[in-house]
Amino acid sequence: MNTINTVRELRAAVAQARAEGKKIGLVPTMGNLHAGHAALVEKAAQHADFVVASIFVNPMQFGPAEDLDKYPRTLQADQQRLIDAGCHLLFHPNVEEMYPGGMGEQTRVSVPGVSEGLCGASRPGHFEGVATVVTKLFNMVQPDLAVFGQKDFQQLAVIRTLVRDLNMPIQIIGEPTVRAESGLALSSRNGYLSDEQRATATVLYRSLQQIAAAIQAGERDLPKLIAVAQQQHTDAGLRADYLEVREAQSLRTVSPGDRELVVLVAAYLGNTRLIDNLSFTLDQGY
Repeated sequence: MNTINTVRELRAAVAQARAEGKKIGLVPTMGNLHAGHAALVEKAAQHADFVVASIFVNPMQFGPAEDLDKYPRTLQADQQRLIDAGCHLLFHPNVEEMYPGGMGEQTRVSVPGVSEGLCGASRPGHFEGVATVVTKLFNMVQPDLAVFGQKDFQQLAVIRTLVRDLNMPIQIIGEPTVRAESGLALSSRNGYLSDEQRATATVLYRSLQQIAAAIQAGERDLPKLIAVAQQQHTDAGLRADYLEVREAQSLRTVSPGDRELVVLVAAYLGNTRLIDNLSFTLDQGY
């Protein structure tokens, strides 16, 4: 695997691979990679001949009170994990390479609808930063396909909408959430948790399972289900951000007849913000 730092080198390497008739896959990341990221690269390698991963901690998607400076940079370990997963090229630019004119006057990409509410409400400007940097990466690499994790469910919906609305000829593949044996969704932010907090955080996924099972069994009182789950979170020491059930494709409020649903949660454990989701299909409409 080669590691490069400039757009010029990136385009040259991709052009060479394409000239050799190779199908190009892209996996955008912010580094501090874990088994969930490796699964994304492995999925890309199943569908493409030449896999490009990017590591860029994107300042545009961090709010002023968020952990940009604290976000772990673990390049050497990340490189080895990418090699083991089958990556061929790592693009590791700095901020000046990605935003040569600075971020103040940078053209930005906004994806209305699916970016609103949920994390979009809690983190103003976050999805604009995500959509902008992903659009730039798509234009730099021009991949045939790109792989994103379903753990960031709203982000995946934003990317799918972005590609559809802007007529980008890119296949977007969602990879299921990778979990620890306890059920806790793997996340770079789990590194901020103590062992005791990691055990506590498993209440999030258990509550999602309970809500999904109740809805599948015919329960339709969503406020009641959510209140019970949020009390479980509070009793465990978590501080609620949101807990909602949405239609899985559009992320709109659930309506009669909907069959594809997703329950999404965000909560704070200490100073660490955790997110998770569980999508499911009803045999009959909602």
